[in-house]
Amino acid sequence: MIAIRPYAPADLKTLVALFTAAVHTLGAPHYGPQQLDAWAPRPPDLETWRQRFEAQHTLVAEDALGPCGFVSWRDDGYIDTLYTAPRCARRGVATRLVQAAEDALSAAGVTELSTEASLAAWPFFETRGFEVVEPQTVTRRGASFTRFLMRKENAA
Repeated sequence: MIAIRPYAPADLKTLVALFTAAVHTLGAPHYGPQQLDAWAPRPPDLETWRQRFEAQHTLVAEDALGPCGFVSWRDDGYIDTLYTAPRCARRGVATRLVQAAEDALSAAGVTELSTEASLAAWPFFETRGFEVVEPQTVTRRGASFTRFLMRKENAA
């Protein structure tokens, strides 16, 4: 059973560890070691993550073992993060999280959603009705990445 709840400051270290594990495990088929280390450095910068979570809306998915995913978004409809723990991949956690974000944004009257999806995530967002607007190449800590700007009309 998966429960969805709001982020709490006490979640910071657990969610950042979840993010790091997700990137290095689930992203490995799509990106090389240098890219993965640049995307999710070890150790992580917890202060940057704290600020990021505080500046957005974040929901956490939990199962009997604890947090198993999270999603965060801005008021303008931009979905900034969506990560699931490797142990929870392909179990519907991301679907539940994105649906909860879409519902909250719909209730707020937001009619267009957007995200910048990784090579690992874009097929998931496509199944949720997002369309690729354009591929992008970004550089983080000296490593270049391909990602996709995606948009979706949201029923507000």
